[in-house]
Amino acid sequence: MEPQHSERDSQTIIDDLRQAITASGLTEYRIAKESNVPQPVLNRFLSEKRGISLETAAKLCTFLKLHLTKNP
Repeated sequence: MEPQHSERDSQTIIDDLRQAITASGLTEYRIAKESNVPQPVLNRFLSEKRGISLETAAKLCTFLKLHLTKNP
């Protein structure tokens, strides 16, 4: 029996997305404006005060040209 996805799996995705945003070198304002994610939402996500929805994560991934994939 394969183990179920744990909270750590999703935490890794969240951490990876935060790191990609930081590594982009772009301002929060520019990322928010160009990805159509409200800046307060992005700021709370980056400061680890709040999570984000899958829809918001998808917008950020599209803007940053990242692809979410499921491991087998």
